[in-house]
Amino acid sequence: MEESGPRGGYPPDYARDEIPTISGYPGGQTAPTPQAIDFTPGHLLGCASGELGLCRFLEDRGHTLVVTSDKEGADSTLDRELPETDVVISQSFWAAYLTPERIAAGSRLKLAITAGIGSDHVDLPTAIAHGMTVAEVTFSNSISVSEHAVTQILTLVHNYMSAHEWVTTKKGWNIADAVSRAYDLEGIDVGVVGSGRIGQAVLRRLKPFDVTLHYCDVHQPGKEFEEEPELTWHPDPRWLASSVAVLSIHTPLHPQTQNLFNDELIGAMGRGSYIVNTARALIVNRDSVVLALNSGQLAGYAGDVRYPQPPPPDHPWPTMPYEAMTPHVSGSALSAQARYAADTREILECWLDGRPIRPEYLIVEGGGLAGTGASSYTVAG
Repeated sequence: MEESGPRGGYPPDYARDEIPTISGYPGGQTAPTPQAIDFTPGHLLGCASGELGLCRFLEDRGHTLVVTSDKEGADSTLDRELPETDVVISQSFWAAYLTPERIAAGSRLKLAITAGIGSDHVDLPTAIAHGMTVAEVTFSNSISVSEHAVTQILTLVHNYMSAHEWVTTKKGWNIADAVSRAYDLEGIDVGVVGSGRIGQAVLRRLKPFDVTLHYCDVHQPGKEFEEEPELTWHPDPRWLASSVAVLSIHTPLHPQTQNLFNDELIGAMGRGSYIVNTARALIVNRDSVVLALNSGQLAGYAGDVRYPQPPPPDHPWPTMPYEAMTPHVSGSALSAQARYAADTREILECWLDGRPIRPEYLIVEGGGLAGTGASSYTVAG
């Protein structure tokens, strides 16, 4: 789970009384279809005190739900409970890392569920060898992440963070200073690396800004998608990087994408470019980002991810210039939490009842990559 709960206590009320009901997603996938839910949509569910709304459901079925944010260190609650655990439910925002050692210690482990998008915190080769099923709640918070990425793009290009700082911490009205690094997005070349559900949603949301859109992916989307947003496809990330001024990362983390954005690839971008990373921190080289911001090669970096999560106190990104970092909240809006909690319950219902789990939720099953995992991940060897 995420943190135990808000430091001010679990919310007694909320800013809004309700959230919209979403019945389906672009492309035809339906929203979660659990048999029932035991929570109020729009409430805080994605923390230990929220329990993903699963406690009553699992206890009524005779199971024990252990909810904890203590998952690091030699004597963590997670490590103590693993030998008796059949299912681990984790959130990608502050994941419980299922390493080969932990999977070996969890001899009863049969299912790992990611209540979010991205299962790179599970050692997939070991999960395959162990005969586990790995599933994630595909698409439940994709739109949330895409909206956040667009927000961060606008924040960087318009120099919002600096302008906000002038009227809050500096208590000033220094308009010239605030706009000295501010530009319009209109007319700029913008690209995404990874044109899956999130990447496609980002491209569609950027089109009204009258930008030139580019993308790079191993798999080209269908012709209908390519023609509708007037996209330019690039065969590899370097070609894309050299063609755009703003680049948003939406590819999964796997051996081929780890450390992809290093000194060389960032150096292929034009001076004064921007990178937004709401995917995984290890896709970019940590120190290359710092170097590029200090040299002016990058005009700004906005990320929603670090490694590890939470990061150590000496992590250099919070103190580097021209950053707009957030603590992996892009996919955890209250609207999204209602969907990924319902999706998690749907997966559990299927698994407990012996019914097939939707292919779009599957990452590993039957001794290999399956469903979404087969098109999104690679396994070395």
